[in-house]
Amino acid sequence: MATILDVAKRAGLSKTTVSRVINNQDYVSEENRALVLQAMKELDYHPNPAARRLRGQLTMTIGVLVPSFTDPFFASLTAAIEQTAYENGYKTMICQSSGSKEKEISFLNLLKTKQADGMIITAMENDWNDIQPFTKHGPIVLCDEYIQEPSVPVIKFDQSNGTYLGIQHLIQTGHHKIGYCTGALFAERGKDKERNQGYQKAMAEAGLSINPAWIFVDRYTAEDGKQLLTHMMDMEDRPTGIFTGSDEVAAGILEQANELGIRIPEEMAVIGFGDRPFAEWSHPKLTTIRQPMESMGQKAAQFIIDSLHSGDVIMDPYELPSEIIIRKST
Repeated sequence: MATILDVAKRAGLSKTTVSRVINNQDYVSEENRALVLQAMKELDYHPNPAARRLRGQLTMTIGVLVPSFTDPFFASLTAAIEQTAYENGYKTMICQSSGSKEKEISFLNLLKTKQADGMIITAMENDWNDIQPFTKHGPIVLCDEYIQEPSVPVIKFDQSNGTYLGIQHLIQTGHHKIGYCTGALFAERGKDKERNQGYQKAMAEAGLSINPAWIFVDRYTAEDGKQLLTHMMDMEDRPTGIFTGSDEVAAGILEQANELGIRIPEEMAVIGFGDRPFAEWSHPKLTTIRQPMESMGQKAAQFIIDSLHSGDVIMDPYELPSEIIIRKST
């Protein structure tokens, strides 16, 4: 079966131009429009989404559920989703859940009421059992979520290897007393399970035992980071390096260190997670694990669009590689 990419290749034009012709948009010359229509005819290509839109069954709109508009991670992610959607002739509707289960369900109802054709969820508030019934109204993709659920496509980052690389880097730079932040204490489910496995693997390979006193749970914010550094410096036997699990926590540690006159990395090496823009502006510049937000957003949008075009939801999870960015905090 021919795809929109096949049409673009046959016409010698971009996929964006083909999408504009299919969706009867402006900014396409009559010459290019004729080339696209001819290629569609030769390939026997029938654009189901366009046909459904003409019948009033598609809005050409993708919903994106985020917990916060202001978080730089989700801002970058949604920017990539929006651009990919636009290039394929779709609009995006950004919905802020603010961590509310009720708001999340109300936005998922946009699928029921045919105001959105598909939904990308970047931070799931409800259990999957409460969300799954909405899939009969349109495809749903989980982006940067880590549930073990074969009935939904998941775009995720290699959390385990990212954590492994961070812990391994601390060990290679001479640290044997390593602090570790985790959302939950070696939880059996959720995102932290993969991170914890990477941590345990790196420690085991180096022959290092895990000190429960150096495991810090539920640390997420810069304020948490400030309090954490004060707590660690007060410990009689303290870590010499810390894997924080987020750039925000790491930023709080660096700020508090500057206020207290603690030298980073001489007295405490610090690794973040995420590679937010401020990681390169902090003092010292922050070593961190890079999450490929742009690639993640592009892939999530493409999954939704491909599902709408083919009528089949792609179930295979897609995992993006990890990378450590070494700067001055380690």
